[in-house]
Amino acid sequence: MEKIGDFIEFLGPDISSKILMCLDDPSDLVRATAVSRSWQRFVVENGLAKNLCVTLFPDLSSFIKSIQVKNIIEPVEEMLCNTLGWEYLNRNHRVYACMAHGLERSSDKSCISQAIVASSTDNYPDETIENTLEPSDRVDRRASYWSSEGEDDPTVPEALVYKLAANLCIISEIYVQPFQAYFQYGFPVYSAKSVRFKMGHPKSSMEMDVLMRGEYRVGNYTNDNFVWTYTSPEFPMMQENSLQKFSLPEPVLCIGGVLQIELLGRVQRQEMDGLYYICISHVKAVGRMLSPSFEVNVMDLSGRCTLEYCPPLDQNSSESQFKDADSSEPSNFSALSMRLMRTRIRGWEEMIRNTLLGAGAVVVEEEEEEEEEEEHQDGEVEDGDSGN
Repeated sequence: MEKIGDFIEFLGPDISSKILMCLDDPSDLVRATAVSRSWQRFVVENGLAKNLCVTLFPDLSSFIKSIQVKNIIEPVEEMLCNTLGWEYLNRNHRVYACMAHGLERSSDKSCISQAIVASSTDNYPDETIENTLEPSDRVDRRASYWSSEGEDDPTVPEALVYKLAANLCIISEIYVQPFQAYFQYGFPVYSAKSVRFKMGHPKSSMEMDVLMRGEYRVGNYTNDNFVWTYTSPEFPMMQENSLQKFSLPEPVLCIGGVLQIELLGRVQRQEMDGLYYICISHVKAVGRMLSPSFEVNVMDLSGRCTLEYCPPLDQNSSESQFKDADSSEPSNFSALSMRLMRTRIRGWEEMIRNTLLGAGAVVVEEEEEEEEEEEHQDGEVEDGDSGN
């Protein structure tokens, strides 16, 4: 039988890289590393997993390095010193392969974990921003909403800032519901004229610590506390008591986990004092959250970040690593190709998981192979008998 060739060796690295980067599913790139040692080495050394992540979300290019922490095989310090070695490249590949898989496979859900601060609050804490996390505008028979301070000028904006559930989130939709004052004459709705959304991170890790402890209070808010890496277009808001949906032009990767909702312009005066207010009863951000195993450490105000990957302990304990590509054993690409054509490979998802954890190439069970060999031999005997 004619020997099957390796197209990576035949086409060369440039064209081969372009072909592999056309894969629609990140898991296919992981499958490619399981074909042979030469394919594994090609994918790892050329950083194709990271390139795929950056293609999906260009903002990931701000990661200047990735670190796999809590690794029981080699301390982090040794890994950082060996930045040009195979082990570093291999771990870098696993980090971004896991990230690409998570970016594609995570499902949409509510992504806001806590309220941080509002630019102003009328009656603190009764009308605090925390009320906007309640889906209902009434809690225990009391109105539940956030209210700004009153203003004579209807152009004065307001801002609500929230912490997302993960430092890496992909936000696609944001919902905002204005509050209808059912206890006031005429049941007025205190909406804004329009909304705009910003995403980013605190300027420093110290700011993040303060943020997480909830130490921001009314009067302490300023845009200078944050670096905004994304600003949405301005969306008009309807003056009605409904959960209004605002779809972003494309899903946005938020690095740092901070969302700001800007409320631009006021439309409703309060009859009691003649001032303009904005009141919001509920806010929700919908998207995909990356695994808590991924953390982001913001290096400086330029937006450079370090990506930290902390795999679960059961993964660490089972990490046997990819076998070294410099092994003296020859590549079994041709043999593996023929075996894949002759056998049924079951459990692709298990193969992907094992490959990500460093278990190596696809393993075809010997019993299954022997059974198919016996069936093949029986078929040849029957053909011989029929010929006689």
